[in-house]
Amino acid sequence: MSDPIDWDLAVATAARLAPKGPDLPADETRAAVRMLRDLAREAVEPVRSVTGMSAPDDAVAVVVDRPGWIASNIDTMRIVLSMWEGLAERTDAAPAVVRSLGSRGTALQLGAVLAWMSGKVLGQYEAFTENGAPGRLLLVAPTIVSVERQLDVPSRDFRFWVCLHEETHRVQFGAVPWLSEYLAGRIAALLEASDVGGREALQRIVAFGYALVRSLRSDSEESVVEAIQTPEQRVIFDEMTALMSLLEGHADVVMDDVGPAVVPSVALIRERFSQRRQQPSALDNVARKALGMDAKLRQYSDGANFVRHVVDRAGMAGFNRVWEAPDRLPTRTELHDPDAWLARTQAP
Repeated sequence: MSDPIDWDLAVATAARLAPKGPDLPADETRAAVRMLRDLAREAVEPVRSVTGMSAPDDAVAVVVDRPGWIASNIDTMRIVLSMWEGLAERTDAAPAVVRSLGSRGTALQLGAVLAWMSGKVLGQYEAFTENGAPGRLLLVAPTIVSVERQLDVPSRDFRFWVCLHEETHRVQFGAVPWLSEYLAGRIAALLEASDVGGREALQRIVAFGYALVRSLRSDSEESVVEAIQTPEQRVIFDEMTALMSLLEGHADVVMDDVGPAVVPSVALIRERFSQRRQQPSALDNVARKALGMDAKLRQYSDGANFVRHVVDRAGMAGFNRVWEAPDRLPTRTELHDPDAWLARTQAP
């Protein structure tokens, strides 16, 4: 099977375009790396205490630079694409010259996107690994240091705050055995539902362009990514949006609820970090719209509102029923109507 993407070119492009810095003396760089590793370990107990959930302690926290984060995400994408059973047939059916140009063109686009994101992402949990290896918690040191300087907040507090968010993701996947498989299944279904017919693809590209222009000129809440989806994909996309909103909102709530006893400046950090999210530069605003990142940012607030409402009404134990089985997950409608989720899932 021919690779649909020239992976080496994607890595090289992203590494070349990724933002540089911040420039730190070697001793400060080593100290930042050590602190992040230590804080990742310290985050385990506070997250366990707030969530009431425990995950195996076999996951590794890895402090990486931006090229390291890029390489990790390329590996994840290769794993995800391997879930697409129809990819080999569709790729090999194309003429050789088309496959070559397509794989290189896609690689250049992917490299540019990952380069931009490497300057925004603070950390992530690798939910998909090969051969059943435990997931890794990645902390992107240069971006963490750069953002803490932009926000002008205490370094240790901010780094610990980030570690709490990423540790919550580790706990979600480590304590909920079916979650990784369920998410992988939804991604595979989304890929299988794609429509690569020439006429339909052209129509969707036109729709994407129209939606992008409209979203940039208005306060539309619709993601432009949805403009190029088939009807079947929209159903799956709604399910995945609800799940990702839940995961991100839960992590945001936990990182704040650990409290000032552990992160003394948590209120200041949240205030300034939220302002940063809501006030992107003109270039960032266009990129967010085009990549669907505006929808990603809404996931944090939508999910956090859902989690806080449910915890206020039913306590953390009542909220944790969400992890019992896939049919306990909120729908996209219930995400905005948590009382409906409570009515459907809570025992009398």
